[in-house]
Amino acid sequence: IRHGHPSTLHLWWARRPLAACRAVLFGQMVDDPSSLPEEFPTEEAQETERERLFNIIRELVRWEKTTDEAVLHAARVEIARSAARNHGVSLWHRMTPEEVAEALKRYAPPVLDPFAGGGSIPLEAQRLGLEAHASDLNPVAVLINKALIEIPPQFAGQPPVNPESREKYLQREWKGAEGLAEDVRYYGRWMRDEAFKRIGHLYPTVTLPREQGGGEATVIAWLWARTVVCPNPACGTQMPLASSFWLSKKTGKSAWVEPRVDRNVTPPAIEFTIGAGSGGPQDPPKVGRGAQFRCLACGQIAPEQHIKDEALAGRMGAQMMAIVAEGKGGRVYLPPTDKHLAAARETQRPEDVPNQALADDPRNIWCVGYGLKTFDTLFTARQLVALTTFSDLVGEARALVLADAEGDGTYADAVATYLAVTVSKVTTFHNWLARWRSGENKSAPAFGRQAIPMVWDSAEVNPFAGAGGDFMGVVDGAVGVIRSLPTQAQHGQAKQLDATAAINGAAHPIISTDPPYYDNIVYSDLSDFFYVWLRRSLKDIHPALFDTLLVPKAAELVATPYRFGGSAEKARQFFEEGLGKAFDCMREAGTPEYPLTVYYAFKQAESENGNGENGRNGNGAEAVSASTGWETMLEGMLRAGFSVQGTWPIRTELATRMVGMSTNALASSIVLVCRPRPADAQITTRRDFLNMLKRELPTALKELQRGNIAPVDLAQAAIGPGMAVFSRYSRVLESDGTAMRVRTALQLINQTLDEALAEQEGEYDPETRWAVAWFSEYGMNEGPFGVAETLSKAKNTAVGALVDEGVLEAKGGKVRLMRREEYGETHQMGGHRRQDRRLTVWEVTQRLIRALETEGEQGAAALLDQVGGDYGEKARDLAYRLYTTCERKKWAE
Repeated sequence: IRHGHPSTLHLWWARRPLAACRAVLFGQMVDDPSSLPEEFPTEEAQETERERLFNIIRELVRWEKTTDEAVLHAARVEIARSAARNHGVSLWHRMTPEEVAEALKRYAPPVLDPFAGGGSIPLEAQRLGLEAHASDLNPVAVLINKALIEIPPQFAGQPPVNPESREKYLQREWKGAEGLAEDVRYYGRWMRDEAFKRIGHLYPTVTLPREQGGGEATVIAWLWARTVVCPNPACGTQMPLASSFWLSKKTGKSAWVEPRVDRNVTPPAIEFTIGAGSGGPQDPPKVGRGAQFRCLACGQIAPEQHIKDEALAGRMGAQMMAIVAEGKGGRVYLPPTDKHLAAARETQRPEDVPNQALADDPRNIWCVGYGLKTFDTLFTARQLVALTTFSDLVGEARALVLADAEGDGTYADAVATYLAVTVSKVTTFHNWLARWRSGENKSAPAFGRQAIPMVWDSAEVNPFAGAGGDFMGVVDGAVGVIRSLPTQAQHGQAKQLDATAAINGAAHPIISTDPPYYDNIVYSDLSDFFYVWLRRSLKDIHPALFDTLLVPKAAELVATPYRFGGSAEKARQFFEEGLGKAFDCMREAGTPEYPLTVYYAFKQAESENGNGENGRNGNGAEAVSASTGWETMLEGMLRAGFSVQGTWPIRTELATRMVGMSTNALASSIVLVCRPRPADAQITTRRDFLNMLKRELPTALKELQRGNIAPVDLAQAAIGPGMAVFSRYSRVLESDGTAMRVRTALQLINQTLDEALAEQEGEYDPETRWAVAWFSEYGMNEGPFGVAETLSKAKNTAVGALVDEGVLEAKGGKVRLMRREEYGETHQMGGHRRQDRRLTVWEVTQRLIRALETEGEQGAAALLDQVGGDYGEKARDLAYRLYTTCERKKWAE
C-alpha cells in the first residue's frame, strides 16, 4: 500500500493520511444541501443530496482511487460548483475536465497549510484541482513539499531527456510527470552504477558452504553488536551488548547467533557461530530495561553508568555477529569471516563528513549520552564512504542532465533535487540505528519512532544487494511517487516561512493545517539527520534553504524545556504566544467564506488532584483532566478570534506504528472546524456556560458513540462540542468577574463528559449499575462484603441477587466481580445460566468482549445478533463508560 505514497519518497514524522486530507478538504469546501433550500426544499431532498455527496467521499478515501481521474473529477465538480455559488454563478454537474479546471481557477480560493510538514494537505489540495500553497520553517519539510507540489506541474507532459528513453520511446506520449520520473530513474541508475565502480569492492560477496548451495552469494547485511570492556577487573572481556540473538523466526527457517567464549586467550574472547533448526538461542545479555548487560564470559552485570562511561571515553567498539546473504532458496546466515571483517574495518573513513553536533535533547535524542554526539558517529566508516559517494554523485548527475537537456538548468535542478532526496532517504537504512527484523527476515530502517535512540545491535546493509536499503530500490520507490503526483492542477508553491510572522503569498486562502503538538516532536532536531546530507548535495541548487549549517531552531514552535534552561513554564509561554500569533496570521489572511480546519491528535494526559490521593481532589471528588497541549492550542485559537463550529473525529492513526503498539495511543485525529467569532458575540457567566454544556454535550456524546469513535479518543473528541459552547461567547465570566481560562473550560468539559456517561447508567438494570460502581472502586479485585451489601441497597438490588445473576462471586466475607473468562467458552447466552435468570447489560458486555478476544469479529457479531440491538447499544455505552474509568485509573490496558 506504500507504493506511490509520499513516505516512499522521503520520511516525515506524523504525516496526516492522504485520504483523511482529501475528505476534510472536500467537506471544508462543499456546501451542505441544507444551505440550499431553493434547490432542496425538504429534509428528504436534502438527505438524498447529502448521501450523494457522501458517496463521493466514500470513493475519494479508497487508496486505490487516489489517482482515479473519474473519482477525482466528480469531487472537483462539486468543489467548483460550491466555489462558483460564492460568486453568484451556477454551474451544471456535467462539465468536462477542462471546464472544471477553468472554474476552479476562476472561482476557488487557493489552499494553504502554514505548518505543511510532510505535505499531505497541500498535495491533496492539488490533487483536487486547487492551487496549493505550503509553508514551513523547516527546510527539509519545504524541500519535500517542493518535490510533491511545486516541481511536477512545471514539467507536466514533458518527455525525458536521457538518451536511452529518447531512442527507445520516439513516438510515446508522456503524461503528467512520467517523463520527469523516467529521468530520475535513468540518472539514479547511472549514479548506482558509478558508485559501484568506485566503492563496490567494499561490499564483497560471501562463499556459501556446500550444504547451502555453494558458490558466491551477495551479502544483504552484516549484523553488529556494540561492545564495552567488562567491568570485572579479573575478566576484561569485550562484552557484546546484544539485545537479541535471533536471526530468523520464520517457520522452518529458524536461525540464531550462538556465542562461544574462547578462554584460551587473555582476556577471554567472544566468538559467534550460527544455530538453526529446532530450538532457539540462549537468552541475550541484555538485562531488564535500560542499558544493562551481562558479560557472557564471567556473568558480571555491566550497569548503565559503566556503559556510558566507556562510551564517553571513546572505548565503545563493535563486533560482527553474523552475515546475511541471498542464497538460492532464500536468506542464509553465516558466521563472520576474516575477509568480511577486514572489508569493514579497513575501510578508510572520509575526512569530509557531516560532523555537526546532535541536539542535546534528553527526551528524543538518547544516543548523545553514549558518546554519539556528532552526526558522523551515527554511521560506520563504510556507510560514510557510501553516503559521501552518493551525495557527491548528485552534482555529477546534474551535469549530465544539463548537457542532455541542452542547457535547461531549471530541469537539471529538478532532477538533481529528486536524486538528492533519494540519497537522503537512503540514509535511514545506512546508519548505526538500523536494525534486523528476525520475524520478517529483513532490515528495519531508523526512525521506527520519533526519536534518535541508542541501538545496541545494528544491521549494516549493502546498498547494491537488491534488498532493503538498496539504492536502486529507493530510486524506484521515488519514481513511483513522482509518476502518481498530480500535475494538471494550478502550480503549487512551497516556501520557508515562520507561521507566527508571515503567511505564504496566497491571496485569501482556505486554510487547513496540522499545527505542532506542544512538546510531542522536535522536528528540527530530528530532521538535522537528513539536512546535513541534503545540504551537501543541494546547497548550490537551493541556496536559500541550505544557508545554515543545521535546521533553524530558535523560532520552532515546540515546548521543549531544554531550550529554555529547563523551564517548563517558559517553554509553555513561548509555545502559547507563538501559536496565538500563528492563528492571528491565519485569521488575517484567510477567506471568510470558508471555515478553517485544524487537525489535532494530542492526547489529554494530565489530572489535577489538588491535595487528595488516588485520582481525587482535595474535596474528595474525582480529579478533573485538562491538557497543556490542548489548552495552549485552544488559547491561541480563541485569542485570535476563532470559534469552534464543528468537530470531526477521523480515524487516522495506524495501530501498528511503534508508538501505537501495546500502548494507550490515540486512534483518531480530531479535526476542529472553526470560523471567526462574530464581533458582537455575547458575554456569559460560568453558571450559564455550565448549563449550556449540560444541555448540549450529552447529545453530542451520543452522536460520537453512534459513530463508533474509539473509546481512547472519546475525551479528545468531546473537547470539540464543549469548546463550541465556550468559544461562541466573547468571554465567560467567573464569579469574581475575571474571564474563564481555557484550562478551566477543559476541566468543566471533562467533568460534564463524566456526568453524561454516568447518566447513561440510568438505562441499565440494577445489577449493572452496581457492577459499574463497584468496578470504579475495586476493579476486578476483591472487596469487603459489607461495602458490597451497602452499595447494593443504593442500587436497588442485593448481593444474593448479584450472585444469582452471575455478576459476582461472594466467599469468606469478600466479593469480587466475575472475570469474563469465567462466563464460559460458548457465546450462547445459556450455558450454565438458569433459565429464570435475567440477562444483565454487564454480562452481555463481558461476553461480547470475550467473544471478540477469542472468536474475533464474527463470533462477537453472532452473539450480538443473538441478544438483539437494544442490548448491543447499551453494551457499547457501557464499554465507553468502563474505558473512561480505566483511563482515569491508569488501567487502560
